Amino acid sequence: MAKREYTEIDAGGVPVRISSPAKEYFPAADGRPAITKLDLVEFYLDVGEAVLNGLYGRPTVLKRWKDGITGEMFFQKRVPKNVPEWLQTATVHFPSGRSATELVPTDLAHLVWAVNLGNIDWNPWPVRRDDLDHPDELRIDLDPQPGVPWSTVREVALTVKDVLEEHDLRGWPKTSGSRGIHVYVRIEREWDFTGVRRAALALAREVERRMPGRATSKWWKEERVGVFLDYNQNARDRTIASAYSVRTKPNAQVSCGLDWSEVPDVEPGDLTLFTVPDRLRVVGDPIGAIDEHPGRLDALHDLARRDEEEGLGDAPWPPNFAKQPGEPKRVQPSRAKDA
Repeated sequence: MAKREYTEIDAGGVPVRISSPAKEYFPAADGRPAITKLDLVEFYLDVGEAVLNGLYGRPTVLKRWKDGITGEMFFQKRVPKNVPEWLQTATVHFPSGRSATELVPTDLAHLVWAVNLGNIDWNPWPVRRDDLDHPDELRIDLDPQPGVPWSTVREVALTVKDVLEEHDLRGWPKTSGSRGIHVYVRIEREWDFTGVRRAALALAREVERRMPGRATSKWWKEERVGVFLDYNQNARDRTIASAYSVRTKPNAQVSCGLDWSEVPDVEPGDLTLFTVPDRLRVVGDPIGAIDEHPGRLDALHDLARRDEEEGLGDAPWPPNFAKQPGEPKRVQPSRAKDA
């Protein structure tokens, strides 16, 4: 059996051992060489400050691609046994009543350690370890349906900005690194997951009213048109790729923070593992000041209350949740009609 290769990385003063550093995580494509495990480690060391700005102190699910993006992926919510003594964790509780001890990144060493296990992008909770029941982040996930052009995603994002500002909130946009755009809102930690989700649903419905046929809050895929505003990303135990995550696209696109002035013209394919480090050095991190601007959800909750008074109640929850008070029947509309 061939001897396994290792190298040791200095991750902010902490030595971290990397196994098989030459393993291909992204195959060669478009005239560029393959991207190795070590290449990914070096990327995250290079942009570590920006990555940790979105991860610090947050329970984070490991999304492991042990054989790179051409292999199988699996989510690992529980940190493995025999971890380094410096590794930070937190025990989170799921809607099922179960719990898991998850990784909590706090420095570069945590990033390198996770990449060594095959973690390519980062999927943190919207809470900090010191208060696991009250999110400090409302997340707006713009998910275009098949055939929807990128230009429509950008237009919906700009309408999200308008609705947020009219409700006394500031949004911080980023490309998803895939087909969509995410908008994060830093909030005071006064509401539980249900309260944050209620605000997100009200926002989604308001955007839908302003952009009929181009934006939707409909949960069932058969009813969606345009760009889906996934309000359920704010339910407990839902995570999305954080800022400066490398996504598993062939060109290694990055979920990249944007200034609002960039949204009308941004092209996600331009923001990759190869281009983002230089971009950060030249223009800085457009969403780096998010922690300095926490807002309140009162105005969005007023909007939710008006919707409810007009007969627009709750919307479906994810399937792993128990039936919620006020939730409509959890069945596809076409099947409900057939019944």
